[in-house]
Amino acid sequence: MHGPALSGWLLVVLCAASGTFCLWRMRGSAGEARAAAGSEAVMGFGMAAMALPAAVLSPPEWTWVVYAAVFGAAALHGLMGAVRGGRHHLHHLVGSLAMVYMAVVMAAPQGGAHGAHGGGHGAAAAASGIPVLTGALLAYYGVYVLRSGARLVPVTGQTAAVTGVGGGTAGGAATGRAGPELTLVCRLSMALAMLAMLLTL
Repeated sequence: MHGPALSGWLLVVLCAASGTFCLWRMRGSAGEARAAAGSEAVMGFGMAAMALPAAVLSPPEWTWVVYAAVFGAAALHGLMGAVRGGRHHLHHLVGSLAMVYMAVVMAAPQGGAHGAHGGGHGAAAAASGIPVLTGALLAYYGVYVLRSGARLVPVTGQTAAVTGVGGGTAGGAATGRAGPELTLVCRLSMALAMLAMLLTL
């Protein structure tokens, strides 16, 4: 991926913060919710590492093979969850496949073009993916961001319930449990970061 180093650092911070929040969510979760939070934590930290500017870290070529293997396994886990009827596992599946795709693109030989984009992110500054596939992923995440953003807009008459007049949201934070709004914000943040990373391919 290529682009200014500043945008790379912003992505690193956003993705690392999302991954940390997902780890915190695991404390107050169990079963499928805990597994989902764990998968999203792996996604967040993986995206943060992938977005590191090349000036800070230029990973060896085998790193992308590891990325592809890790997120290939995550995609398989998401597929099994989707087969069992877990709707959100489909989103995990798409995200994991997107990470595999970006890792494969970064692992592709870059020739001499790398030096022309020295301020980019990761080892594949001049990498370019398959336009149709990149476009499909961009469309998916664009729709996901719009739908998630719309769900965050409070409906008239329900603002009090969202803010938790009885201490719902605050109480969740105090007990180490994330409310649905915070979880949605976390997923929205990672979707925005994925959009930004796909745009740099």
